Amino acid sequence: MDLVGGELPSRDEARAIALNFLEDAAPDLLTSLKISWIEPHDETISFTRQGKTRPVTLTGMKVKMQNRADGRWMWVIVGSNRRVMIFERDIVWITFPGHRGTEKWLHDSWLDERGAGIDPGA
Repeated sequence: MDLVGGELPSRDEARAIALNFLEDAAPDLLTSLKISWIEPHDETISFTRQGKTRPVTLTGMKVKMQNRADGRWMWVIVGSNRRVMIFERDIVWITFPGHRGTEKWLHDSWLDERGAGIDPGA
């Protein structure tokens, strides 16, 4: 797992990688985005090897942005290998009590809570 450990890109490097990625993946967002912050971010996933599943924490630099046209959030997480490991867009944030309002289909913990997780035996 080359995304576990390793030196993270700087904030400037993560920003450049994220914007370059968006040029290809979602150019419609470039004209209306505002970068909110760039910080390290941990993401825990379920990893299955030889029939055994265990949690693995990946760390990347999260470039969090807001689409000024509709108020929705987006982010790109850049791994220590300088490649985009996660991209999410159109995230609705509920300010009070302070949580996400949209589904988390990329999050193993969210899927597990709903009984929709991956069954390694299937």
